[in-house]
Amino acid sequence: MNDDIVTIEPHQGLKAWGWVSYLLHLVVAVSAVLPGAQASVGLLIIALVIDLVKRGDASNTWQASHYSWRIRTVIWAGIWYVLTSPLWFLFIIPGYIAWTLISIWFLYRIIKGMFRMNSNRSVDAA
Repeated sequence: MNDDIVTIEPHQGLKAWGWVSYLLHLVVAVSAVLPGAQASVGLLIIALVIDLVKRGDASNTWQASHYSWRIRTVIWAGIWYVLTSPLWFLFIIPGYIAWTLISIWFLYRIIKGMFRMNSNRSVDAA
């Protein structure tokens, strides 16, 4: 008789959902930086919904900072994309430069978060 009991740390499920969200964000971020490669905004919305739904489960854990980090990243990127969108109508080059910089910032935040989560550390940890 095999009495081995498999236990799963409750936070492992949160980490798995965190990885799914980070990977969806990464696909969107990379496609935003690469010319001609555009991922669906739907992927970003799916990742945002995952983060909003699971954020409460992650409260009081080191993973909570990751859920908030991704949500803030999407909100700030969205705000900056909207605020800089008139640049596309005025002059194409300033719009392209602004959106490229926002996309690089977005990609940086996603990669930073992924490295911190891989180390089982909060995003805010030094």
